[in-house]
Amino acid sequence: MSVQSWSELTRVFGRIGLLSFGGPAAQIALMHKELVEDRAWLSEASYLRALSLCMLLPGPEAMQLATYAGWRLRGVAGGLLAGVLFVVPGALVIALLALGYAYLGQLPLVQAAFVGIKAAVIVVVFQALRKVAGKALNGAQGWALAVGSFLALFVLGLPFPLIILAAALWGMWASTSAPADIPPPPGAPAQSLRTILIWGALWAAPLLMLWGLGQDFLLHLGLFFSKLAVVTFGGAYAVLAYMTQTVVQEYGWITTDQMIDALGLAETTPGPLILVTEFVALLAGFAQGGISGAIAAGLVALWVTFTPCFLWIFLAGPYLERISAQPRLAGALQAITAAVVGVIANLSIWFALHVLFRDVQPAQVLAIPAPVLASFDGVAALLTVGAAVLMLALRRGFVLSMGFLALVGMLVGLL
Repeated sequence: MSVQSWSELTRVFGRIGLLSFGGPAAQIALMHKELVEDRAWLSEASYLRALSLCMLLPGPEAMQLATYAGWRLRGVAGGLLAGVLFVVPGALVIALLALGYAYLGQLPLVQAAFVGIKAAVIVVVFQALRKVAGKALNGAQGWALAVGSFLALFVLGLPFPLIILAAALWGMWASTSAPADIPPPPGAPAQSLRTILIWGALWAAPLLMLWGLGQDFLLHLGLFFSKLAVVTFGGAYAVLAYMTQTVVQEYGWITTDQMIDALGLAETTPGPLILVTEFVALLAGFAQGGISGAIAAGLVALWVTFTPCFLWIFLAGPYLERISAQPRLAGALQAITAAVVGVIANLSIWFALHVLFRDVQPAQVLAIPAPVLASFDGVAALLTVGAAVLMLALRRGFVLSMGFLALVGMLVGLL
């Protein structure tokens, strides 16, 4: 399981970062091939235990899995290298896309192309719903949690963190198995305290600096994405509705259409899908202070989104064997995963309504949105059907399908 050199570690994790398209399922499969099958740097059992740990933690599980693998191979420095290489390629591409979108996104031809991109996004979210539901809903309890979380969001408008907390508590309470008695590794408590102090300080440092400089917008942005980093269970799809509710409706940093476009572009880049937070921050910062404001906001969002990931892994990694033997934690994870199905279902409907109808009115009763039927967009509907045929029936990839649909949208716009 030893690594020959730092250059080899850099080459392998750099390759993983550059090729990590297709969301967490594809990224986890790619890492399994590179780290378990091709090089045997991790055993099958160790890889699966690490994957279970990363699914239990908040944050992007694929990025954290890469960080854990680097940590196992070369300690903290290896974890830092692996995690950074997983994020940086996509972050650079997202920055270029967001700045281009900020300057060109309002052109009629560009907007026509984005109708096709949005149609592809509807199908992508539906695919995510189907995949997660197939794995998570194995019994009556799972279905009940999924339906309950959907109703709590779509009908009652309850906040996402509250739903995740309730599901976790239910899962822990419903677990009846006895835990195995596995002691922590020697010296782990002192090391854990150092990890919390160091990485907690790194996480908080830019926020304290922004507070001292009186940068209210960047401070509020950093605090919001810090909170998001703590509640991001179940992947980026699970928190998109909560993110949208806050940045669109509460803060007014971006519009609903921009939020949908942000997800569409984030889907085309390597790296974790949670990089959509960088895109949102760049657009919000651009509206506040032009190019300099966009760069500052993007850097703040990246820092507070991914610094906690290193904290979770370096803190929990030494306890992996002990954590894996705790049935109540496993029960909490299963309940959260089931609740996420309902969250993604809510997101699917929300996306579809805002793409297929030009005008969606605020809820008049409870939290249920009300589309204006006269605003139905026939072109968007046909492109969505085309996206379903390409991606579900013909099994074409998202990037290829999105590019084709964007081209069709542009042609329709020209006509």
